[in-house]
Amino acid sequence: MSCYPAVVVIETLAPMPSGSTPDAGPIVASWLGRVDYREALDLQKRLVTERAEGRIGDRLLLLEHPRVLTLGRTADPAHIRADAAILEAQGIEVVRVERGGEVTYHGPGQLVAYPILALSPRDLLVRPLVRALEAALVATCAAYGVESGRREGHPGCWCDADGADPRKIGALGLRIERGVSYHGIALNVTVDLADFDLIDPCGMPGVISTSIAAERGETTAAPTTASVEGAARIFAAAFAAGLGAPLTGI
Repeated sequence: MSCYPAVVVIETLAPMPSGSTPDAGPIVASWLGRVDYREALDLQKRLVTERAEGRIGDRLLLLEHPRVLTLGRTADPAHIRADAAILEAQGIEVVRVERGGEVTYHGPGQLVAYPILALSPRDLLVRPLVRALEAALVATCAAYGVESGRREGHPGCWCDADGADPRKIGALGLRIERGVSYHGIALNVTVDLADFDLIDPCGMPGVISTSIAAERGETTAAPTTASVEGAARIFAAAFAAGLGAPLTGI
């Protein structure tokens, strides 16, 4: 039931030239509210270029998206269960992107975090970055009284991770270009879980998706941007702490 198998969770392009970035400083976190997916992708790519050229420091973008489906670079579109007419009627776009992994749903009530980090100045390897993101997902869930964990070989965040009823609460998919990370994580806070019926989550039929609200028994909770913003602040602090980095901006 691997949603993002370790061999595809990270897509890499080329290493960063030595000395091309400033020394590691604070991570500057920004809460952006609800942002169109393509607009956020364009912003990420611009920031990756600026970070690789040493014109900015590390950034952490925190936001939510309108309803959208994204496909990883080699993802199989057959895992989208709804046909094009249904998606069009509901105003849901399908976007293929550079990250690793299979089909993913984004929508209101879901925290999305995009770390634009230069790995070399922090002496950071890709696997420890993945672990730091997973740990921050777990810490955010814990702040709301929801127990979760990571599964070896299954990047992301799960409730009942090693039990008989694993439920996916957080997804993870990265790309590294010129030594700088982008794309990132998605954490279900108050998202409408019915929208996950549109897909085989992470390309695996039968995967159960859950949310912080659902795990707390708040089955009638509506998706809210305010709930995502609260989770964003917790996630940002946990992620920076896990990397031993100062955090500013949020």
